[in-house]
Amino acid sequence: MPTLQFFSLATRNRRMPMQAFTSVALALLAACGGDAPGGAEPEPVGTFARIQKTIIEPQCVSCHRTGTSDARNSQLVLSADSSYAQLVGIASRQTLARADGMLRVKPFRADSSLLYHKLAWVPGHHSRDYGTLMPMGTTRGLSMGQLEYVRRWIEAGAPRTGDVVDTTVLADARTQAATFTPLGAPAAGAGIQLGVDSFAVTGTSERELFVYRNLGNANELFVTRIQMRMRPGSHHFLLYTFDDARSTFPCNLRPPANAVRDIRNTDGSLNTVNMLPMACHVFFAGAMTPDLDFRFPPGVALRLPPNAALDLNVHYVNRSPAPLPGQANANLYTVDKAQVTRVARTLNLGNTNFTLPPRQRTTVRTAFTTNVRTTVLALTSHMHSLGEKFEIRVRRANGTETSVYTNLDWEHPEFLSFDTPLVLEPGDALVSVVTWNNVTDKTVTFGLSANDEMNIIFGYAY
Repeated sequence: MPTLQFFSLATRNRRMPMQAFTSVALALLAACGGDAPGGAEPEPVGTFARIQKTIIEPQCVSCHRTGTSDARNSQLVLSADSSYAQLVGIASRQTLARADGMLRVKPFRADSSLLYHKLAWVPGHHSRDYGTLMPMGTTRGLSMGQLEYVRRWIEAGAPRTGDVVDTTVLADARTQAATFTPLGAPAAGAGIQLGVDSFAVTGTSERELFVYRNLGNANELFVTRIQMRMRPGSHHFLLYTFDDARSTFPCNLRPPANAVRDIRNTDGSLNTVNMLPMACHVFFAGAMTPDLDFRFPPGVALRLPPNAALDLNVHYVNRSPAPLPGQANANLYTVDKAQVTRVARTLNLGNTNFTLPPRQRTTVRTAFTTNVRTTVLALTSHMHSLGEKFEIRVRRANGTETSVYTNLDWEHPEFLSFDTPLVLEPGDALVSVVTWNNVTDKTVTFGLSANDEMNIIFGYAY
């Protein structure tokens, strides 16, 4: 975690003189998007009140307000009557942040406050993936001055009242660029790189597309490491092979190579022609976090046949009115066949037969029983915005169950790699226990849109 400058206790408790506020009023208004004096609302009194009024309310409350999916999933409402109580001193729900001992806001410790990490878009700032940067659905974050203002408030103890940060820092209107550095390609002979080039996602919309890539391999490939990286705003990036055992239409066809195939037409309707190959897909690799780096245990690898091809699938959800760029790439690192003692397989365990009645919470259990001894190496989950909790349990043939995976974040679920693999004997099962809260007035079922729902376990095993 980055080391940040801490202030002394005397600095934390020192109040700034009111004349300092007047001298930077125009700079403050410019940095926060306000109007000139005369037509502007009264200046907020106190550092947190200023953060609430000029940062949280215009940029965060649209998603984090009572009744929204983001508020339900994060259990965080940032409207003025609740934001302080739900931020300061409250444990984080984000998996890695919780593991690192973070609070949403930890007084005197910005480096242990998830709010600060979520708002800091500075390249190289994050040593861990704490989920989507905020504000979500934008190509830039807070100004440098706004970020520093929040950091200093936290370092001053995150008080609810009082002026503890000099507002002159808000005059720094430089933007934090949402930089994206594509993965460097593997060294010659060490693997291959695939990607979806930059594309636009229009404001307040979602875009999901496919691109079919030929790998150009004359011999079979054995993949021991998978790296994936996406621009901010992604929901998922998946790689599919095709079920070669199915020779009837549409599985006897392959998409045109390198062509972008959107699953929606310009009017928002589904493009059935572009969706036909989905009936024949076999999951190969995927990420629902901006970065993934998964390595199989020594001697274990996924196999790709000679002349292989992969269908690349990217899904972005843009909640902002401004266009959002999408982009994703993947590295598949390979080894010689002589180094492989076990060929891994992918897990794609889905339930498409569920119904979520309107205005109620629903939990669905689905058991996937194995008839062969199976060693599970990694697991992750997939649900959409109504999903509150996705639990994976191991049910033994004698009926006993053990929870092995829990996810509360529908957009960026944890990809859990087991240091000690899970061994399933014949008759054992993986059980998905998924809870949705359908706050809409419509019945929701399985579907591809972020407004539909899904219930899928992905993973690797042998």
